[in-house]
Amino acid sequence: MIQSFTDSVKLNNGVEIPGVGLGVFQIPEEETAEVVKAGIINGYRLIDTAQIYGNETATGLGIQEGLKATGLQREELVITTKVWNNHLSYEETKQAFEESLARLQLDYLDLYLIHWPGIDAFEEAWRALEALYAEGKIKAIGVSNFQIHHLEKLASFAKVMPVLNQIELHPKLSQRELRAFCQKQGIHVQAWSPLMQGALLTHPIVLEIAEKHQKSAAQVILRWDVQQDILLVVKSIHAKRMQSNAAIFDFELDQADMAKLHALNENLRVGPDPDVFDF
Repeated sequence: MIQSFTDSVKLNNGVEIPGVGLGVFQIPEEETAEVVKAGIINGYRLIDTAQIYGNETATGLGIQEGLKATGLQREELVITTKVWNNHLSYEETKQAFEESLARLQLDYLDLYLIHWPGIDAFEEAWRALEALYAEGKIKAIGVSNFQIHHLEKLASFAKVMPVLNQIELHPKLSQRELRAFCQKQGIHVQAWSPLMQGALLTHPIVLEIAEKHQKSAAQVILRWDVQQDILLVVKSIHAKRMQSNAAIFDFELDQADMAKLHALNENLRVGPDPDVFDF
């Protein structure tokens, strides 16, 4: 379990990434650069975007501005993006990577993910990621929204196993079976939409626990993740919210708190179901 906002975890290939990152999903292109810059200034060292978000160019600009404002080196940041794998061929995937890299104004990527498995659509894309990894253009490769059967299929042909599976995960969708499978395979789980796009911030149980600890509802939920060794990508557009989301290491949820949050699980999604979502 990470003990501070600056702590990193070691992936199965030896690469280290921060336990808490800043996501830019649904942030308009014209606002993204300022958000990314503010995130870096406020201590975020992992920035997560995707081809489909339409804001890679602005993310790249924000990275450059954040580095300039803080004096950090590129190597001190971890940048993630994702290929929108709509049945891409090997060459199409490699081309999509080069286009993302150019938009981000980077020489290499720290982490590149297949965004969705599609319906039996990821074998060629994964082989392309393996090739890019072998060429040293990516430090680590992984997947997003993969279920157990997707991971089992990938394992049947992969030469390199994913370091990470980024999935929708929050108290109403706890994904315990998938998390246990990933843990056995040495694959870290990273949560997207950990706050259920804000839907959990007014839940009475969450608010009750927040009042008990004199913390915000968001801090309680993010702490629930941290105490289960779940990595986080949290969207925030305001500096104060970024700081608040990082302030989750000066308190601890007790067993009763954790049990109440576990009991909220309904296997309820706010995003698509990976088993039927085929772009």
